[in-house]
Amino acid sequence: MKRAPSSAAFARVDVTTARTLDQLQRVFAIRAAVFLAEQACPYEEEYDGNDLVGLHLLATIDGEPVGTLRMRWFAGFGKIERVCILPKSRARHIDRILLAHAFEIASRKGYRLMIGQIQARLWPLWSRVLKCALREDRPRFSFSDYDYLEIAIPLPAHPKALSPFSDPFVLIRPEGAWDETGILDVSADRNTTQGYAA
Repeated sequence: MKRAPSSAAFARVDVTTARTLDQLQRVFAIRAAVFLAEQACPYEEEYDGNDLVGLHLLATIDGEPVGTLRMRWFAGFGKIERVCILPKSRARHIDRILLAHAFEIASRKGYRLMIGQIQARLWPLWSRVLKCALREDRPRFSFSDYDYLEIAIPLPAHPKALSPFSDPFVLIRPEGAWDETGILDVSADRNTTQGYAA
């Protein structure tokens, strides 16, 4: 991130991994307002078959949804997709806050590279916000009536990156909540107190 948001901006915005149907509906509502209504993207092209296999981040202010993005995972890299902020909230650095959370998750998962496919017209914005580079060896392409470019976003190594040797209970906790006690941690404690082998 070239210019990180202030700590006050971070404090105003709550970012969570969408894990419930209600949270996913909020994600879809934001995307409908931005991509379907504002950019006139066809429904079938916006909801492309990857939503139930991706990780969605949801940004809220005072409980109201204001922004979202989707991430998907591939061998050796992750991909940032569907970054959008409601028009009334665009001057609040929510894009940067969402991206900071996304990169923290990706880095914690052990990824060192994220790619993005951005609308070509938005390259000046992305280049100001992120330490990223145009993938010069990749062609421009178009869909949903916009021209796109690919960018590469390098990530630093995370000091607590997950690995095959991480604690098994850390690896089964909800996505993005690896430092919080999960329901299966509680289950293991219950089994231990009842005399069962954990």
